Amino acid sequence: MGDGMKKMLRFAVVLGVAALALGQQRCEAKVSRKQAAAWRAEIRKELSISDPLPELAPESHGSFSPVAGVVAERVTYGTEYGMRIPAIVYRPADEGDIKRPGIVVVNGHGADKSSWYSYYTGVLYARAGAVVVTYDPAGENERNDEHKSATGEHDKKIDVPGVPQRLGGLMVTDAMEAVSYLDQRPDVDPKRIAVLGFSMGSFVSVLTGAVDTRVHALLLTGGGDIDGPEGYWDKSAPMCQGGPYRSLSVLGDRPAVIYALNALRGPTFILNGTADTVVDIPHHEADYFEAMRKRVIALNGPKNVFETYFVAKASHRPAWIMKVPALWLEKQLKFPNWTAKKVEAMPVVSIGAWAAQVGLPLNKSAQREDRDAGIPALAADVPRLTQEQLNVLPEAEWEKEKGRFVYSVWAKHAIADATGSSGGAKPKPE
Repeated sequence: MGDGMKKMLRFAVVLGVAALALGQQRCEAKVSRKQAAAWRAEIRKELSISDPLPELAPESHGSFSPVAGVVAERVTYGTEYGMRIPAIVYRPADEGDIKRPGIVVVNGHGADKSSWYSYYTGVLYARAGAVVVTYDPAGENERNDEHKSATGEHDKKIDVPGVPQRLGGLMVTDAMEAVSYLDQRPDVDPKRIAVLGFSMGSFVSVLTGAVDTRVHALLLTGGGDIDGPEGYWDKSAPMCQGGPYRSLSVLGDRPAVIYALNALRGPTFILNGTADTVVDIPHHEADYFEAMRKRVIALNGPKNVFETYFVAKASHRPAWIMKVPALWLEKQLKFPNWTAKKVEAMPVVSIGAWAAQVGLPLNKSAQREDRDAGIPALAADVPRLTQEQLNVLPEAEWEKEKGRFVYSVWAKHAIADATGSSGGAKPKPE
């Protein structure tokens, strides 16, 4: 080989190494702290999420033991306009002198802390050694004007510009306040807090993870497929999803920005059924998420980009009580009472069979095998719990204090703020 050819080969090798290094540098590109802070501030601004958050001021309202080995605490803590969030907090009965992981459960439409999957999740992961917060979303149960569940009260359209965005902001604030509650508990490790969101809760949770860097792990089911202009999420429930999500168009490529912010915060796991038409998963399957993954990597590199898992022929259901997501949570949170090997060996029970065992009537939709009834849940000897057991306040006391909780009072303040007719004074009990 002549000297000229050798020089050309060496030059080609140098170019190849340089190109490889440049490609790797681009792949490992990082969103600057300044840009991330600007995006988070933009989300908070568009959704009127206060900074700092409202005063937490947690209050205890007693406790009970739903099953041997688990304690359920009745608590309230603050949210917007000086109002209160009622919550049930599940923890191991054996407190011990250790720091435990914390979990926040963010419900879907019409569900609350008395819904079967809320308390099943609470008991299951308390058995694992975690402290689990379940709470009533705006407009449901103790935050409903008539103290009823499954009402969808917050879905009633308020035709005042800015109020849907404020409702989205309230829901994110509520989830962040649950994180704040766990963060201030002496038995919780603030670096091991996870947020679990289902359906509407997946939407709230992915925004919570984007703005709240205290969240270590994010687990989404029945959603997480946030999309682009005029897609499913822009056109979905206008008060709690469509309106808030449209306002975030200022971010540009919303899905990529939101998941890049989540990657900066920590790991994310997205679990969906391939037959889930409720949130349009048939049009958002593996190829959709792979395209989004590439856009996130282009923004922020490959670290902590979301993982996905699809259950064939499954529809819309709160699947984080299954073995696969439980193993993922164990990996992220290091449960005191579980190991991966122990989780692998745990028995499972279909929710339909469990409901029959405990005498829980499932609604018509939940009776379907591709929905709740067919979930192969980790068996945890969870009893049926009633709404009365899971009320934070006795109804007579709630009647006196309802102005601190119910959706209509929040709506009056949100309308006043949106129209500039009030300074956002704290509500008084009605």
